[in-house]
Parts: sequence; C-alpha cells; structure tokens
Amino acid sequence: MTTALITGASAGIGTVFAQELAARKTDLVLVARSETKLQQLAQQLQDQYSIHADVIAQDLTAPSAGAAVFDAVKQKGLNIDLLINNAGFGQYGAFVELDGSEQLQAIQLNILALVDLTHRFLPEMCQRGHGNIVNMASTAAFQPIPYFSIYAATKAFVLSFSEALWAENRRYGVRVLAVCPGPTDTEFFQEANFPSRLAKRAAQNYTSKEVVVRETLAALEEEPNIVPGDLSNRILANLSRFLPRDTGLS
Repeated sequence: MTTALITGASAGIGTVFAQELAARKTDLVLVARSETKLQQLAQQLQDQYSIHADVIAQDLTAPSAGAAVFDAVKQKGLNIDLLINNAGFGQYGAFVELDGSEQLQAIQLNILALVDLTHRFLPEMCQRGHGNIVNMASTAAFQPIPYFSIYAATKAFVLSFSEALWAENRRYGVRVLAVCPGPTDTEFFQEANFPSRLAKRAAQNYTSKEVVVRETLAALEEEPNIVPGDLSNRILANLSRFLPRDTGLS
C-alpha cells in the first residue's frame, strides 16, 4: 500500500485529496495546524476505508517546519510515495498597505516550506525509483496580479520550480506536477479578504474541489502542469502570452 503526505489537509482541496486517496486505499499522513480537525478526518477515513492515517499538527509558516514534519515521518517509520504540497494562502490588497509579517508568512508557506519538504522527500523517491510530487500553484502563476502581488509571485515560483523538477527527475521514475486551478469552491477568497464584488464574480466560475483533485491524480503520470476545470481556466492561464505585458496593470 502506498502512502501520501498532504499539507493543508484539514480543509478545502487538501481534505478532498485525503478523501479521494483514502477511497483508492492509500495510507495518509495529514499535515495542518489544527490537530483536532486532522484527528477527526483521520478517524473518519480510517473507519470508512480501512486505511491508516497519521496526523502531524504543524504550522508550516514556522522556519523549521519542514524538518519537523520530515523527522515526524521518519519517527513513524514511513516512506512517502506521494507528496502533495497543498498548503498556501494569500492576502488581497496593495502591497504597501498590507501587514509585512503576513506577507513574509505567505512566502514562507507558499515557497519555502514547499521547497524544504520537496528537498527532504525527493531524494528517497529517486533512490527507490518511484514517487510523485504534487505542488499546488494557481492560474495566478501565469501573470502578475496587482493587489495580489505576493500570492501571484509565489505561485509563479511554484510553477517554474515544479516544471524544472519534472524535467530533472523523470529519469529516476519520479513525477512532479504543478497544479494551476482557477477559482475553486473553497473559502480562499473570503480568507484572502477579497472585496465581495470580486469574490462573487469568482464564484460564478468556480471549479469544484472534486474536479481539481480527480484531474490532478489523473495527470500525475503524464504532464508537468495541469489547469483543472473547464476551458475558461486554460484560456485565462494562457491569455497573458498573447497580450502586451502591461495589459491590465494600470
């Protein structure tokens, strides 16, 4: 039986990944800040699917978080076959007006924790000759987004980083996939403090969490990146390639 580690597993897309993988008889390591939510999810999935689910309660914005998660996995005697770097957040607003410490936390979570966990688990996958890494990016990765500058920039990093690793590690039997969803039916826009009019507009084009997860798992063996959902998401992701660089920036 394979084992998957999922960050940000206590809500949203992370929870759906856990549910879908458990249904496919994959053992789980669930990582997030809320131990109570993780324990409840782990118990539910173990009872429903007869899999084993471990819980690691860890705030991934802490600089030493990657080491703490990796050490906890090793102490449990587990090997990770599928790493899903799903945790992330952003804040809407003018960069100059936003809290600086929160912006640094977003970089820590969206980039540094993802890189750290990838660097710790990838060598073992290469040595075993198999493994998969899923890094959650966004359609925001394809263009700069005023008033969402840090989030879009971090997701651009995730996309570029993941595609490079995809090329480097195929020869070892390890697949790396960047997932670039558009608006999805989670609490993301509310938690990011988007203006209500923008959040409502995004809600009109939601892709379901279940579609994002199913299309991601289906693409694992094939592509370096995927834009889940309908054609409008793929058009949005690629539109910036055909427009002047300053379009929409002023």
